[in-house]
This record gives sequence, C-alpha cells and structure tokens, in this order.
Amino acid sequence: MISAFANTWKIPELRDRILFTLALIVIIRLGVHITLPGVDATIIKTWLDSMKNADPKSPAGGITALLTVFSGGGLQQAGIFALGIMPYISASIMVQLMTAVVPKLSRLAREDGGRQKITQYTRYITIGIAVVQGFFVAKSLTNPENIPYMQGIEKFGTLVPDPSYTWMALTVVTIVAGTVLLMWIGDQITEKGIGNGTSIIITVNIISALPGALVQAWNYFVPSQGTVEPFKAMWMVVMIGLLLVVIAATIAITQAQRRIAVQYAKRVVGRKQFGGQTQYLPLKVNYAGVMPIIFASAVLSLPPLMLQWIPGVSGQPWAVKLYGQLSQGGMWFYILGGIGIFLFSYFWVAMMFQPSQIAEDLKRNGGYIPGIRPGKPTADFLDFTMTRLTFAGAFFMVALFVLPVITGKAVGLPPGSLVLQFFGGTSLLIMVGVVLDVMRQVETQLLQKHYDGFLRKGKLKGRYDRLSQTSGAAPRTAIVYLWTVIGILIVIGSAAYIYNSAR
Repeated sequence: MISAFANTWKIPELRDRILFTLALIVIIRLGVHITLPGVDATIIKTWLDSMKNADPKSPAGGITALLTVFSGGGLQQAGIFALGIMPYISASIMVQLMTAVVPKLSRLAREDGGRQKITQYTRYITIGIAVVQGFFVAKSLTNPENIPYMQGIEKFGTLVPDPSYTWMALTVVTIVAGTVLLMWIGDQITEKGIGNGTSIIITVNIISALPGALVQAWNYFVPSQGTVEPFKAMWMVVMIGLLLVVIAATIAITQAQRRIAVQYAKRVVGRKQFGGQTQYLPLKVNYAGVMPIIFASAVLSLPPLMLQWIPGVSGQPWAVKLYGQLSQGGMWFYILGGIGIFLFSYFWVAMMFQPSQIAEDLKRNGGYIPGIRPGKPTADFLDFTMTRLTFAGAFFMVALFVLPVITGKAVGLPPGSLVLQFFGGTSLLIMVGVVLDVMRQVETQLLQKHYDGFLRKGKLKGRYDRLSQTSGAAPRTAIVYLWTVIGILIVIGSAAYIYNSAR
C-alpha cells in the first residue's frame, strides 16, 4: 500500500489531479473563515475562543450538529460558505423526485443531452433555494440569541451593528455567490480532480470537526483536574476499539457484493469463436452508498428551519416540542431519520438500477443466468435479488445512524455530542464511502499505467466504468497559479495572526 501511494506521484496526470483537488480543498476551507460583510468578526472570534473548552455533554445535536458538520463551521463563522453544498443537494433531491414522477423529465433523462439539461435545471433550483435560505440566515444573524448553533454569542456584543435593508441584500447575494462558487468547485473536482466533488466538499467539512472532537473526548474521558477515574479512562480505550470495529464493518458492507453468474453462448464469427465462458454480474449490498444518508440529512434540515421561521407557528407548544426533538437529537429525529434512510435507499436503487435494461442487454449479447430464462424472468430475478440486498444495506445504514445513541447511553453522553459524531452515524459512513471511492479512482489510474494497486491480491471492488474520468486533468499552469495564490494567502494570514497575537 505504501508503494501505491508513492507511485501516485510517478503518473503526471494523477499527480496533477491530486494537486488540483488539494488546492480547491484549501480554497473551500478559506471561504468558510471569511466572515460575511457587515458582521462583527471580533465577536465571533471571542465567542469561538470561549467555546474551545466546551462541555462534551452539550445538548446541541440532531439537526444542529448536522448543519454545523455539513457546513464545516461556516454557519458558526457566519462565513460566505455558510450554507455549504446543502442547497445543491436539496435541489438534486427535488429533481430526482420530479424525474421519477414527471413523464416529461423522465423522457428527457433518457435522451441524448438530456442529463445536461437536467443538471442545468438543478443549478437553477439551487440558486432559488440558496436565495431563500440565505435570506433566513441573514435574518437570523440579526437575532443571534435564537440561533441554536450560536447559543451564548449575544453575551459578547452586537453581531450585526447595522442590520439595514442594504446589508440584508448584500448578505443574501454574498451567501448565494458562495453557494454557487462551491457548486462550481464541486464540478471542477469531479471533472479535473479526484473523487466526486460534492462528496469531497462534505467530507472535508466533516473532517474539519475531527480535531475538536478528539480534544473533547480526551477532556471528558481523561480529565486533567480533579479525581482520577480509571473506569472512565478505560472507556476511552473501548471507544477507540469500537471505532475500529465500526470502520471495518462499514468497509465490509460498502465492499460487499452478490456475484450473479452469467453464461454466454458460443458464437463463431469467421474463424474465431466468441463466448462460452462464465462471467459475473456484481450486485452491491450497499448499492446506494452514502446518498441516502445525505438525502435524509438534507430533508431533515428543512422542518426545524420552517418551524422557526414561519410566523405564527414558532410559538406553538407542539412546534416548540418538535423543534427541540429535531434540533437536539431527540427520539423523533432518529425515527424520521431512520425511515428516511430506508426509503431513500430503495428510491436510489429504483432510480439507478434498471433490471429490465440489464436483462435486455444480456439477451442481446447472448448472455443468460443459469436456471433463469432470458427476458422478463431475468429482470424479475434481478429485481428480487436487488430488493433483498437493498434491505440488508438499508438496515445496516439505519443501525449505523442510531449507533451514537446507544454509545452515548453507555458512556453518559447525549446523542448530539460532537464526540459521538465520529463513532458511528452519518459522518463516519460518508467519510468511509468517499475515501473508498477516491481510492478506487486512484487504483484505476495506477492499474492503467501498469502499477500495483493498493492491494497485492485482488483490487478494490467498485464500478470501474463509472470511475473513469471523462475529461483530462487541469492544466499545469492553472495548478501552479492556484498554489501560488494559496501560498500568498497563507503568508498574509500568518503575518496577520502573529501581528494580532503580539498586540
């Protein structure tokens, strides 16, 4: 495996893709920390400094934790990337649903160039969602005491000194521009970098919260002051072991396949004989990957915002109770989240896996599944098999989603604690899935250039036809310019940090 990482730098195109992706990741993290115009950045800095030693038993969880993790801290920083990539994900969900129920869009998706049209519609809807959400974010910044992810910031001063209509319009335009820039960066990573751009952005934002989670875990399980509790320190070791077990199980389920034997009839063309051999059709247990988790998270983020912002509803007792359940990781959050993940798993498989088309292709090429008649019986068999596999994969994702609750009950932490976000749940599954996807793409490039992959025996399982890049890497001149600008920004930022520390 070490030699495979070393070989990635021996392939010029692969090296350029990695450097280009890393440069865009740096830009993403820089945008998170650029405060919106008209917002007092000193108050945010003072509040964040007071939060460094936050209690890991903080009740903030549920949707609040999801919004904070998926935005990479952009919401807490009131940055230009405050909304993150979630408006684009929400728009993708809407378009996918409409494609499944609107015949005109369904026909358009099957036409040549139809996917490009649908992608264009998705981007337009993304801008509309970003405008609405950006307005509510700007409105909430004028009353930060009501923001669940900024609790206590009102004690340090006025966050927005001049909340005028001009400021409101400028803030909304800035937030929408940040979302569009993130969407463009995601497309560039997908085309000229490594991995799926949207998933990479989400993963980077999740990983950004890892250092804080590790510090909180250490302070909770190994307290530096007061009485020493060996039993609690032992729980730290148990949690690390649980983390390794969960990661191994997640990788196993992500890689698991049901291999369907396909026999091809013999054909003689001229003097050559084709067919006659047995091949395998791999059906993945977790065919949908991380998409059901992302879809369910995006849908669950809407009700709390609507309950808080719709006039006449926010003060109702039932709305307050439901808002608390969803925003702080209550029972209804995990019930609705588990149902959403289960349903979205089947929805994604129904959208992407077409047994009738596969059966028709097999019949056209002279292939058949032993014991199954070609045509409709083959399609029914594939549909029945995929339904059972999807049930197993969806059940595992739901179990992983509720694992932080069980772990938190055992160690005395609330389910929304930042510590538990990396011991199961959405964050872990997304990170493992994206890392495996990136490794499959890198291994494909290595094998094409006659290098060894990450594994000496076999290879990482995945749909390699989907992983092949459709366009070349970014120009080397553009990569040099990117890293030059990033270097200048890092020097300026370091000088500003040293200057402020010396004052």
